[in-house]
Amino acid sequence: MSLGDPIQIRDGELIAAIDIGSNSFHMVVARVEHGEPRVIDRLRETVRLALGLRSDGTLDAEHRARALACLARFGQRIAGIPTHRVRVVATNTVRRLATPQAFLSAAEGVLGHPVEVVSGREEGRLIFLGASHDLPASREPRLVIDVGGGSTEFIIGRSLAPLHTESVQAGCIASTLRFFPGGKITRKRWQRARSEIGILLQQFAEDYLESGWQEVYGTSGSAKAIDNVVQAMKLSDDGVTPASIATLREALIGQGQIGTLKLPGLADDRAPVFAGAVAIFDAAFEALSIDHLRVCESSMREGLLWDLLGRAGGSDPRTASIESLATRYGVDRAQAHRVEATAMALFEQAAPAWKLPPEAHEWLSWAAHVHEIGLAIAHSQHHHHGAYILRNADLAGFSKQEQALLAAIVESHRRKPDKATFASLPLRYRQLGRYLTALLRLAVLFRRARRAESLPPLQLDATSKSLRLALPAAWLEQHPLSEADLEQELAPMATLGLKLAIRPR
Repeated sequence: MSLGDPIQIRDGELIAAIDIGSNSFHMVVARVEHGEPRVIDRLRETVRLALGLRSDGTLDAEHRARALACLARFGQRIAGIPTHRVRVVATNTVRRLATPQAFLSAAEGVLGHPVEVVSGREEGRLIFLGASHDLPASREPRLVIDVGGGSTEFIIGRSLAPLHTESVQAGCIASTLRFFPGGKITRKRWQRARSEIGILLQQFAEDYLESGWQEVYGTSGSAKAIDNVVQAMKLSDDGVTPASIATLREALIGQGQIGTLKLPGLADDRAPVFAGAVAIFDAAFEALSIDHLRVCESSMREGLLWDLLGRAGGSDPRTASIESLATRYGVDRAQAHRVEATAMALFEQAAPAWKLPPEAHEWLSWAAHVHEIGLAIAHSQHHHHGAYILRNADLAGFSKQEQALLAAIVESHRRKPDKATFASLPLRYRQLGRYLTALLRLAVLFRRARRAESLPPLQLDATSKSLRLALPAAWLEQHPLSEADLEQELAPMATLGLKLAIRPR
């Protein structure tokens, strides 16, 4: 296996996925059989992380402790599974933390594995991926709705691919707290909830209705809880209908208090957030003209398992995202490929000494492909423009931390790097980012002429804190601009923590 090959996942090996949700934390462990995940263990705990999110973006001590205790238990279960076979993602509540790194560092410490923060749209992609593998095969478009604790994702897709993904800030915990303060349910409060949630949905409802779908599925615990109550009350023979939602609404208003809420089929741990969930579905059924919804048992954690297998099998959605980004911003493909080839030649020589992980090859390739996307905005400061795009774009397959790493490399590939850019990255990415930036800087320097010309053999010796580059003396004499550029690289490389030495040979 070469340095650039993904680490394989073989039949018989265990893989795991953890979903750090705003309401519940979920873990699934699966054994790979014939290239597919077969779930052998599940754990779920109601943590209600969203209840601990204060208005200033901090997390209260009680819910932080509950979260870490839960993750410690999960960590014990997956302690023997290598990190490359584990995916852990955090969603809405962690996205909203003012300074998430303190919580993430503690979470990673008790789990023993990295935690990725995903955007709402990436969450939607993973939800649809998990649901699609569980549903009967169909070429017709489907609508999948996942009501979480802090947000709700709406995804229209066909086969395994999402076509439209939207995430709105309305979840079962957030909506219960906002619209039914003190646990009191009144008709006036319900009408306000339905109206305000409906306004959020109107932003995309028309486009969704035009896209069309044949079936609607709910994938969250909220959807399952509603379906359980609907079936227990014999309101529908199959799934959830507008009439059954209306009956639930009237029953909730009739009981009037969340604290004493009792409905057939409603589990005790779901009662405190049930009103918010029903209100979201009430608004969604109206805004999107839904006449029937069924429940799908699989969701984001199963999607994470399939995504793990896809990455290991060479089908990584991140590569497609990079290609799409390069196309959208009109990247000079020929120049990008020249820079990539040069960077990889340097990478092969430096990687063993730097002990770079196998995925580092992909990171350098991706950075080379998009290092000039900022030129679509302006030549001046284009490295900053490119970094802004990479940090803020919706990139399928990438977590927020991964986008930050890619942005740091692109932002630092020219001019003087800012130490703070790398200091803000998760610890596991800081040194990797510096090393890959150094290689990309040299590759861009050698390809400054932007034409297909052969380069001399580049002999690079690396240590943890130095780079020694040997070049033919005759070539340096014939390329005075390159020689001057290399001399000017000494200071930027020092900022990256590397002493660069140029040796004629």
